[in-house]
Formats: sequence, C-alpha cells, structure tokens
Amino acid sequence: MIDFPASAPALVSSIIIGYLLGALPLADRISRRYGVDIFSAGTGLAGATNVRRSVGRIPGLVVLVGDIGKGMLAVVAATILGIEGTALMLPVVAAVLGHWKSVFSGFRGGDGLATLGGAALALFPTIGLISVSVGMLFQLGAQKMPFSSLMGIVFGYATLVALSVAYERDTLLVLGTGGVASLVLAHALLGHRQRRHNLDWDDADEEWEDAGDAEGVTGRTRFR
Repeated sequence: MIDFPASAPALVSSIIIGYLLGALPLADRISRRYGVDIFSAGTGLAGATNVRRSVGRIPGLVVLVGDIGKGMLAVVAATILGIEGTALMLPVVAAVLGHWKSVFSGFRGGDGLATLGGAALALFPTIGLISVSVGMLFQLGAQKMPFSSLMGIVFGYATLVALSVAYERDTLLVLGTGGVASLVLAHALLGHRQRRHNLDWDDADEEWEDAGDAEGVTGRTRFR
C-alpha cells in the first residue's frame, strides 16, 4: 500500500508527467511535415488511424508507435517515482486526458486508444502484449466494419480479463484499466456522435444553399 500523504508529491508529479507525455502532439507535427492539417483531414482526430488514412502508412505507423510509447512511459515514470498498484491508474488517466486535450495543439487531440494500449503493455508486460495484439488484429481485420477501433478495445480488454483470471493477476488493477477503457470508449462514441451531428448540419446547409440557388434561378427565369 502507498502512504498517500507521504507520496503526494510523487503522485502529483506522476500525474503531471503523464499528462505532458500524453499531450505530445505527434500526429499533428508529423502530419504537418507532409503538408496535412490532421485536424481538418478525415475524422479530424490526431490519431494513428486518421494519419494512416489521410497522410500515409509510414507516418501512421510512426504515430502508432509513438502514441503507444506515451502510455508506456507514463507508467514507467510513475513506477520510478514510487507509485504502485491502483494508484498507477491516475497517471494513466492523465496521459489519456493529455492525448484528448493537448496543451500543445489548442486542446485538441485523438481518442487515446493507442495511449491506453501502451499503458496496458507497461502495467501487464506479458498478458498486456497478448491483449493489445488481439485488439489490434481485430481492428485490422475489421477495418470496413463500423467502430472497428472501438470494438478492438472491447476484444482486447476481454482478453486481458480472461488472461488475468487464468494467471491470477492484480484484479483491482485490471478493473482500473477497464474503467479507463470505458472512459476512452465513451469519449470516442460521443466524439463520433458529435462529428455525425456536425456533418448532418453541414449537409443540411448545403441543401438549403442548393435550394436557394435553384429558387433564384427559377425566379430569374420567370421574370424573363
């Protein structure tokens, strides 16, 4: 157990470090090197999937590895500071928040899927690797399905739970990871809903503009 009053400075430091690591704008900076504003391209998310689709496979792979590394480093840094057990979930949440709302890119970011995966790799070195691999394989195999990335998290976490039960790993830490995964899923679903809503309004505006143009043409025809 951690003596929280004594470890408060280390805990606060780990949270700050976790946020700053998560906030590193890898997708934004790499995309700009290729002349692409990732926040205006594709889904508008600063993540590996959008970079792969909007910029290219190699940049997307670099962003994926970097985002995974951010989650791993957040856990490693916290461990070095003496944080352990379920308290490690605080810097993990901070890293995900940093990826969502990066101070370096106008508080914009991505979904945090890869960052969470990196944290899982550091928290559960063996079963985490298997679980993340299952999630990524599902995502790659179901790219044409809706919400493939989100379903990848579900399958990856289900694998983590099954393996943790089989190998008797820290149940509270697994549950904490599930809580963060739920936050990531909820954030991603809300973001998807908001983007669809904005797209519907954009389509409606275009329809009104087209209708206005058509009415103007009809009116001019009548006066002729």
